[in-house]
Amino acid sequence: MSDGVDKGRSAKADRILLASIHDVGPRFESEVDMLVDRMEAHVGSGRFAMLVVPDHWGEAPLSEAPAFAARLRRWADSGVEMFLHGWSHRDDSAHDDARAAWKAKHMTAGEGEFLGLSEAEATRRLRAGRQVVENAIGRPVAGFIAPAWLYGPGAHAAVRHEHFPIAEDHMQVWNPASGDVLARGPVITWASRSRARIHSSLAFAALARFALQPLRTVRLAVHPGDAHVPALLRSIDATLTAFSGRRIAHYSDLLGPRGGGLVRGEFV
Repeated sequence: MSDGVDKGRSAKADRILLASIHDVGPRFESEVDMLVDRMEAHVGSGRFAMLVVPDHWGEAPLSEAPAFAARLRRWADSGVEMFLHGWSHRDDSAHDDARAAWKAKHMTAGEGEFLGLSEAEATRRLRAGRQVVENAIGRPVAGFIAPAWLYGPGAHAAVRHEHFPIAEDHMQVWNPASGDVLARGPVITWASRSRARIHSSLAFAALARFALQPLRTVRLAVHPGDAHVPALLRSIDATLTAFSGRRIAHYSDLLGPRGGGLVRGEFV
């Protein structure tokens, strides 16, 4: 009897939650502040990730915002994981591939920056962005996550060759250098740019609060636009509460002994 109870407790303890705030930068400072307060109320200080955009849409260069850069460093000092999140977050590529063109049109509002880049251009932006963010936070970035979670072949090659330890898309987290998958399962996120997308993301989050419970690793991501939609904020609170029994982890834990490295089955 006790063996069964111990195994049940061990399985529950092994389940983790990875939480993140996307599109962090001086352009959305007030929204980021609101989301940080909300996140900390649920998971604690420094127990989440920030995805930093070096120059959002070419209008908000982090390199020219020393006060915000100092805030990023303080957040990093408190334990927040800092990821590079593109360069501008704006998709300025011409998509010749039909599948990529469909993704660019239907999966994001012109923000899948790394979907159509060549390896050379992706590499240039990765190096430039990494330098800006690492200068701000005073340490290496935790990894790279493409805007809108969209990667083209050039981006995949560049991220691998630039030796980022962690990357993720909608469905998985992986180590680009080795190709090892570190976690599988859909990320829970919300969309605020239209009424239809608000309602569809609310529906998915409500389903995910139950359907994703068996997964070892659950990922939750919020965006600045969420901060202005009360229904989305209520859903974020409900979703964080639904997974509150899990260990709040860092992405880097997936690379260590507790994360187990290569996934051996995502269901507990």
